[in-house]
Amino acid sequence: MENQENQINIELTDEIAEGIYSNLAIISHSSSEFVVDFVRIMPGTPKAHVKSRIILTPEHAKRLLMALQDNIAKYESNFGKIKMPDGAPNPLMPLTFNGGEA
Repeated sequence: MENQENQINIELTDEIAEGIYSNLAIISHSSSEFVVDFVRIMPGTPKAHVKSRIILTPEHAKRLLMALQDNIAKYESNFGKIKMPDGAPNPLMPLTFNGGEA
């Protein structure tokens, strides 16, 4: 018999289900939290806006890392290795970020 107490009912509104496209994630942290800002950069535009900000505890950030690693491994097992394009931006490239500090 399955334990009903360990189940969580998660609802997804139509608006959230549409998602927000992002082609850059900026990650910062303090001693108590990780902040992931999802940004959409458009070619030829000198300015980009944060489209969504997710704040995580260090424990949840590590769980997210592990879940992403697991899902990438499953993806690559099904569809082949994900190739990074030549000349792809360095993930540690400096950016000018006008926002609050984490």
